[in-house]
Amino acid sequence: MAEPPQTDVSRPSALPTAKLLQRPTLNQALVDQNSQDYLDAIEEEWNKKLDAEVDILVDGMVDIVSLASIADKDKFRIAQEAFQAEMRAESMVRAANSLLSITHSLKLLLLLSDEAQIARWRDEEIKQVRQEKSEAQQKVAALLDELFRRPV
Repeated sequence: MAEPPQTDVSRPSALPTAKLLQRPTLNQALVDQNSQDYLDAIEEEWNKKLDAEVDILVDGMVDIVSLASIADKDKFRIAQEAFQAEMRAESMVRAANSLLSITHSLKLLLLLSDEAQIARWRDEEIKQVRQEKSEAQQKVAALLDELFRRPV
């Protein structure tokens, strides 16, 4: 019998790391979180992403401005600074694209969010603020009555 031709193509014979028919288990910490904690964690994650990208933009701009100094430079130094400026500009473009992606994702989250739930939250907040306002008005009225009823 002739052997198969030798090639450099890998031929896996088994998948020892395959996880067939195994369902991923949920992280217990995620299960134990209530919805407000979960939403706060997601908000914090978005804020960290946003801060990181803005920091990249700011640092890149600072570096490009510092590279733009006019001084006696030889051709090697000029080429080196041009390369550094290009690399900073590319990282700034990536950061700007990432920020655009973040804003797009946030717009989609807003558009696809549960408007009824948001309206209920807003109405509950308004009701709570009005109640606090009426309690404060009653306190002020009681204090004014007490103040004006006292003989001097």
